[in-house]
This record gives sequence, C-alpha cells and structure tokens, in this order.
Amino acid sequence: MKQEKECGIYILSNKLNTVLYTGVTGKGIKARVWEHKNDLVEGFTKKYKCHKLVYYELCENIEQAIAREKQIKGGSRAKKIKLIESINPSWKDLYDDLG
Repeated sequence: MKQEKECGIYILSNKLNTVLYTGVTGKGIKARVWEHKNDLVEGFTKKYKCHKLVYYELCENIEQAIAREKQIKGGSRAKKIKLIESINPSWKDLYDDLG
C-alpha cells in the first residue's frame, strides 16, 4: 500500500488572534504552513496575514483530513476557539514544535 505524506488539518490565525483559517493538507503540515507564513498561498491567509499555527491534527489519509476539515469549518467560531484552547490555551505559534 502506498504511504501517503503527512495528512492533516490546521488552523491559522493572525498576530492578534482575530482571524481564523482552517485548512487541509496532504503534503505535510509543516510544509504547508511554511507556504502560508511566506505568503506563497494566494487568497485569504495572505490577505489577512494568517501566519500563526494555533491548532493542528494529523489524519490517517487525505479523505479523513478533508472530512475533518469540513466538520471544523461547519462549526461556530466559539467551537473553533474551544478546540484551539483545548491544546493551546495561550495561542502560541505551534510551527516550531512540528518535527
């Protein structure tokens, strides 16, 4: 069976934690967040300077990651904040913690 690269979902925020962006990747969370941090991804994250990784989950495969992303995106902002604060109460940038 083909080994997929690191799949997962992530939530980015801006410097003041006023904007949240939920994304999905099949190529590794660290690599994808690096692209956001360096404004290589056109659109929402570049426009609103969402460069801080405040939450992430690894998934078994891309299908699971996409399903989880839809579940999180379907929830309220309050639910996203609760999810973030369940593992990251100080809203620190988790990027450097990634392997």
